[in-house]
This record gives sequence, structure tokens and C-alpha cells, in this order.
Amino acid sequence: MSWTRRLLVVLVALAAALLAAPAAQAHEERPVTLPDGSGSVPVHRAGEPDLLVCKSDRADFERRISGFPAKLRARNLELFERCRKSGYRHLQQAVDQVGRPGMNIAVLPGLYEEEPSLPRPTGECARLKAPNSKLGYQILSYAQQKQCPHNQNLVAILGKKQLQIEGTGAARTDVVIDAKYQKLNAIRADGSDGIYFKNFTAQRTTFNSLYVLAQDGFVIDDVLTRWNDEYGFLTFASDHGLYKNCESYGNGDSGIYPGSASDINDGHGYDVPRYSIEITGCRSHHNMVGYSGTAGDSVHVHDNEFDHNMGGASMDSAFPGHPGLPQNHAHFERNLIHDNNADYYPYIADGTCAKPPVERGYEEGVVCPQISMPPGTGIITAGGNWNIYENNWIYGQRRAAFFLSAVPAFIRGENALAKQVDTSHHNRYAGNHLGTDKAGRSRPNRTDVWWDGQGDGNCWQSDTGPSTPRSLPVCGAARGAVSGRTDRLVGEPVKLAQLLVCADYDVRARRLPAGCDWYGARGIERIEVQIALGVALVLVLVGGVLWWRRLRYSRLATAATLLGVIGLGLDVAGATTGLASSYLPAVALLLTGAWWTGIGLVLRGERPGLGWSTTALGVLTLLDAFDKAVLMIPWIPIGPAWVRGLLGVIWVLWAVVASARHGERVAGKGTAPGPDADADAADAHGGDEAAAGVDAGSGSAALGPDAPSGADRRSAPDRDPS
Repeated sequence: MSWTRRLLVVLVALAAALLAAPAAQAHEERPVTLPDGSGSVPVHRAGEPDLLVCKSDRADFERRISGFPAKLRARNLELFERCRKSGYRHLQQAVDQVGRPGMNIAVLPGLYEEEPSLPRPTGECARLKAPNSKLGYQILSYAQQKQCPHNQNLVAILGKKQLQIEGTGAARTDVVIDAKYQKLNAIRADGSDGIYFKNFTAQRTTFNSLYVLAQDGFVIDDVLTRWNDEYGFLTFASDHGLYKNCESYGNGDSGIYPGSASDINDGHGYDVPRYSIEITGCRSHHNMVGYSGTAGDSVHVHDNEFDHNMGGASMDSAFPGHPGLPQNHAHFERNLIHDNNADYYPYIADGTCAKPPVERGYEEGVVCPQISMPPGTGIITAGGNWNIYENNWIYGQRRAAFFLSAVPAFIRGENALAKQVDTSHHNRYAGNHLGTDKAGRSRPNRTDVWWDGQGDGNCWQSDTGPSTPRSLPVCGAARGAVSGRTDRLVGEPVKLAQLLVCADYDVRARRLPAGCDWYGARGIERIEVQIALGVALVLVLVGGVLWWRRLRYSRLATAATLLGVIGLGLDVAGATTGLASSYLPAVALLLTGAWWTGIGLVLRGERPGLGWSTTALGVLTLLDAFDKAVLMIPWIPIGPAWVRGLLGVIWVLWAVVASARHGERVAGKGTAPGPDADADAADAHGGDEAAAGVDAGSGSAALGPDAPSGADRRSAPDRDPS
């Protein structure tokens, strides 16, 4: 890394550290190591079950199976008779009897509330010493989970190898395991390599319905999870996993969460030897987000449907304590990601989510969003690398199809300087069907791409529609080929300000950040509008005074100032109406750049320092317009917006000083100072002398009475250099 780039990284890291909101906490778990990868994906076993679980009410059982096909109904009646004699009434009782690897448990149709597991802990289990998570629950060690399996879990499966648990109903809703909002997890499988779950429903927890932790080999097959504070399915620090034909809804975080999937592809490019987790044939809907994964590494997500959530899918590097960060190598293909426009934040604002979970109304459609995210978005990548999104149908999003932003490493607890810009690289968005459904009907997204601009090697397909920035690097036919490749160390300043404001969300404190449209801010309430309006007011005021005091006799300066006012107005209009993905921001920058360039040319004759600085500011603004609308300028570490913003602050101070000082006014070509100029000059200098004009054709200014004349003027040592 060159010294200049290293310096920029330091500045970026310091700026991020000063601006960043405190890191939020998602799923917190005991320290775990990723599996060694020696396992395999388990295969379903169709033989006779070793253990049976059923309820004892025959009339209720017969009612539940009355609509089954004849063969399946007869099979269940046979199993029920066996279960009444030698089976168990609770799933946990059967799990406790598993004594060897490779056993099968069959769960017959019924509602399983696992009453023996529900009571609050007593004795030693009520006095466990363990750290508390930010969300209030204890972070127990594996030994403590073994000692007190029901402190947090309705059903605890600890250290049981190659176990298969399968419902025997006609549909997954025929077997229901219900935690009644009294446990953190409905089912926890911990250190149980090779587990296979099939054909049942788990529901109503204060965290997860089905939790798989630290396992090499698992399958979730035809399982439904619903109505949980956090996740439907949570698999963490695991390898050789398969989700298939699953469904999840009504969850405060995500329906499907393969967090810290085994980081087997770190160091690879787009071509990888294998994926650690496969997710296929699932539907996740009416959650905060359909799919999410902090450190969701090496996950192959294909042929699923994510719809009617606040967001379709997300992956991130934004939460500490997750092995495998930063996130990398997710592969999304052939998924339907549509109509993710739900907005559940009003349930935070009105106090619904402050009630106990059992009173919130989850079963009636209430969702209590746990983290900050932009509603109306298809796929969100917050600090991910080497992800591939191809051949997906993404349509009907009211905000954006794709959302990409970087996350500095200190957010995840890593302070090494070289790591602060190690996210948002080499994400490939190619060959997707944007704004149309599978039948070819038009279902546009409001914006196809929202990108903060940071990162190296990111690219998008050439037919991308409205986007911000308007110009994007384009993916080549070969993976890794990018046209117009950029490598920015930091994103656009206004977008970073928006992300900063929007990150200050706290579900428990009922804190909805003011200024963020994610939470309902509109018009002048939005931070983007406030920034645009504030900048416009300052520049109009300072520029107007400068024009009146120094430039009003110059036709060029007058015309340029008028263009600048129009440009600033368009910038505010674009921010207010949300037209950031159109050409309007670039037009606003173009006109503003013309203003600074024009008045800079006029000022250079008599105030060369201010004049050249103003011209430079104009050129930078024109470059910024080009960067946003025509082609992102390659191989520059920061965008023109940062440089022009810093120079703009200096210019405002300089222009104020220049406007306040007595002295000459600049006259443009063909325009002589009028009587007002003489009067003003007389007022400024006690009326001793009249203002003297100079050759207007030379572009010089009209000089005040104290200015030297002729040859003396050329050598005056005390002339104001500004």
C-alpha cells in the first residue's frame, strides 16, 4: 500500500470512527469454532422409527388425521396404537432416550407444548453464572446447556449424532411444536452432527423456532417456522447444511438465517470448490427480512421465493462476535424476490412491540423489526465480498432491487488499519430479470441499484434501470471482467450521512431515528433534504452577497450566478422528490459547476487566489456530475464529491471575507461601473475620490480610489493578493 493510500485509509477510518453509530447486536452466542469440514449432508432414512411421540387423546388424533389419504391415515393409526403402548407424550422425552447415532424419531400429528420443559428454572439452574447478552438472555456455555437444557430451550438436542426427527402428518402443520413465547428457542440442536428435521411446524418463541449450532451436517426439510421475536430458522457456525422446501413467516428479524456459515471459500475468487450451506425450494414471507446472514459465507441460495417482507434478502458484516467476517461468497440464482414493501416500524412507534410477546398480535400479522433496514428493498449487501447475484427475478420493490454499502472493520470489533476498507468488493450483479415477473409482465422497481460508491471490482449488468449513482461499472461476460472498474475507499458523503442517521435504531428503547425515510420521515424531515437545503441556503446567501458586492456589473458573473441558483434549486428538488436515480442530480451539479467556473473566470483578474480556487471548485463540480451520470471515474480513491465538499467549505469562508472587505468591484466585458458604483466607492472611502474605470475589454475590475495607477499599479507591494 502506497503512503498516500495508507494516509487516505487512516483518514477514512478516523472519519468512520467519529461518525459511526454504536455497533448493534444481533445474535449473540458463546464462542464457537467452525467445523473442520469432514462431515457430509445427511440423507433421509425411510425405515421404521426407533422412537414414537404422540398424544394420548384418541378422539383428537382421529380428528386430526380424518382428511388424510387412506393409506397415510391407516399408517398413522397403526403408529398411534404402537405409540400408546411404548411411545412418549413429549418430544423431549424421546430425545432423551436416544442412545446411539442414527436413530429415527417419528412425531405423530398433534400439538406439542412440552409442558415438562416450560417451567422457569429453579435450584442451581436459576443461579447459573454467565454473561448477559445485549438482548437480556444469558450466553450459556455448552456445559451449562447440558446442565440446564430448558433454561432457554423447549426441546434441547445436545450431542445426538445422525438423529432424524420427522412428523408423520400429511402436511407440516399437522405436527406443531409450540413454545408459547415462554422459551428462547423451540428446538435447539447443538453439537449434533448429521441431524435431519422433516415435516413439522415450530412456533412462538422469544428468539428462534429452530436453532442449529456448531454442526457439520444438517438438513431442514419441509419444516415451517413462524411468529418469533427474531428468527424462524437460525443455523450458526455450521457446515454441510441443506434447507429445502421450507417456509417461514412472522419473524422480527429473518425467516431464514444461515449466520457464520463455514468460511470455506475465503481466499478464492468467484470459482469455488463447494458451498457450505444450500437453500432451495423455500419461501420466506411477511418477516422483517426473508433471508439474512451476518457472515453468511459460502451459501448457495437458489430457486426460492422471498416476498412481502420489508426486505427480500440481506447479508452483512455489521455485527461483532460472528466467525467468518467479513461476509463473502454467497451465490443467489433463480430466486423470486418481489414485493418486499412491508413496513413494520409503526408497530414500534405505537408501542405494540413494547408489550409482552404473547400480547403483540404476531398471529394477526404484527412483526416487531429488530434491526435497522431500508424497507422496500430486494437484496441488501452491507459489507460483503465476492457475492454473485445472477438470473434472479427481482421486481415490485418500492425502494431498490439491490442495495450495496460498505462496513468498516471496527464495527465488527477489528481495529487493524489495513482492514478498515476490506468490505464491499467484487460483488457481481449480472443477468437478473429486473422489473419483470416470470410471465414477462412489467413490475418495475423504483430504483434498480442504490450503492454508496465504495469498493473495488463491483459490477452490474448493462441493462440496469434507474440507479444511484446513475453510472455503474458494467460486468463483462466472464466473471471478474469489469468495464469502468472503480476502487473507492469511501462512499458518497450524503449517502454515508443517511446510513449514519438511519443506523441509530433501537427496538427496545423505541428509538426511531429522526431524519430517516426508512422510519417514515418525509420531505424536509429527511436528512438528505436537510443537507441539500442547508447547502443551498448557505451558497445562495454567500454567493448572492459576493455577486452584489463584487460581481454584479459582470454579465458573465450574473449569468453564472443565475445558473447556480437554478442548480441549487434543482438539487433541493431532487432530494425532496427522491429523484436521486434520475439525471436531475447531475443537471443540478452541472449548473452549479457552471456557476463556480463562470465567477471564477471573472474573479481571477483582480483576486487570483479566490478566482483560481473558485474555478477549481467549478471544475470539481463538473467532474462530480460526470462521475454520477456518465462514467464513474476509475482508479481514484475518493469521489469528486469529497474534494469539492472540503474545498467548498474553504471557499465559503474566503468568499465571506472577500465580500466583507472594501474595495474594487469586478466589471465584466462591455460593462462599465454605473453611478451606483461611484456612490458606493465614495461611501467606502469618505467621498475623497471617484471610482476609476479600467479597460473593460481586458476583463479587469473597476478599481477603488486607493488603487495605484499606471506602472505603479503593476508593482504595488501591498496589493491584496486574494
